[in-house]
Amino acid sequence: MPMDLAPSERAAALRDDLLAFMASHVLPAEPVYERQIAEGGDPHLVPPIVQELKAEARGRGLWNLFLPDERWGAGLTNLDYAHIAEITGRSPHLAPEAINCAAPDTGNMEVLAAFGTPAQQEQWLVPLLEGEIRSCFAMTEPAVASSDATNISGSIRRDGDEWVIDARKWFITGAADARCRIALVLGRSDPDGPRHAQHSLVLVPMDAPGVVVERNLEIFGYTDQHGHCELTFDGVRVPASNLVGEQGGGFAIAQARLGPGRIHHCMRAIGMSERALELMVDRATSREAFGGPLADLGLVRAAIAESRMQIDQARLLVLETAHQIDTVGAKAARGRVAAIKVVAARVACDVIDRAIQVHGGAGVSQDTPLARFYAAARTLRLVDGPDEVHLRTVAKQELARRDRERA
Repeated sequence: MPMDLAPSERAAALRDDLLAFMASHVLPAEPVYERQIAEGGDPHLVPPIVQELKAEARGRGLWNLFLPDERWGAGLTNLDYAHIAEITGRSPHLAPEAINCAAPDTGNMEVLAAFGTPAQQEQWLVPLLEGEIRSCFAMTEPAVASSDATNISGSIRRDGDEWVIDARKWFITGAADARCRIALVLGRSDPDGPRHAQHSLVLVPMDAPGVVVERNLEIFGYTDQHGHCELTFDGVRVPASNLVGEQGGGFAIAQARLGPGRIHHCMRAIGMSERALELMVDRATSREAFGGPLADLGLVRAAIAESRMQIDQARLLVLETAHQIDTVGAKAARGRVAAIKVVAARVACDVIDRAIQVHGGAGVSQDTPLARFYAAARTLRLVDGPDEVHLRTVAKQELARRDRERA
């Protein structure tokens, strides 16, 4: 059936405003951000420029655009926000946070908006919406294959009016930032229950006794300001009221959290790809070799053409998936969601790699954003589940469809 993948009139206006903000404030702030981090002496300190950008963005009405619930956010559809998310991908370390739409806070806010109690929303959701604090989602563990979330083995047990958490988690994004005040922790609360009802999700303040940030994990040698950390929870006690949703409902909540979030990740990956292509074209038209511009060389032209086609194909698939989530729901669209997670990350890796090649040595240096972009794009093939898990989902659905047709 025909579908309209264009942004609504309101979303198009917000997109134009965001593009102007990117040009006037965000992109010029990138070197300032890097300089302030270097001068601060601690890579996890928040550079002052971040707070300046947040204040400017909020003053422009570019704030919490990801939440479709008008009580908490802008009321945009997933399709509308997809167009916004792509723009922020052009500066992935600055733009999402500037407009209070950065992971993992976005997914955590969605969880609290959908499943949190009024008290939980007042204590944690409101400060997150205000940009006063940050958060993390503590699911993955070093001792198990976390690509299958039912393997998560950290213990969450009830003791009177409290939950007691014993767990070791890693690659927990955001946990190194001093503004990270709350962790949403997934652990096994019902070891003998049905496979998909063994886990619960609890809110754990980062300053609770027994919570330790063991170390930051570098990504391809990069240290992100917010960190990707290994954490231990050693006999951590929180009130029973810190349970999110129902006991045994943690797996379902975690899966619900990932659907719309993958749209955000994928569109930001497309934004990174677009900027990489722009840099590739600029380099190819300004750099000369073998008697003329690089752009006159057939292999360089092929790299530009392949990149344009891949980006446009990926964008259409992601927008169509966002439309599906809006119309039939994330669960019914899970096959498409799995597909875009593979496609968008692969396209970003391909395009950024070509841009690096055209730049030569400069492409792998700090003089362009391409090396950091590539590290982020390659990591995206693991974030929220590796490619292989999503390929399994797509294949399973396709085989089931064929079986239905033969029946």
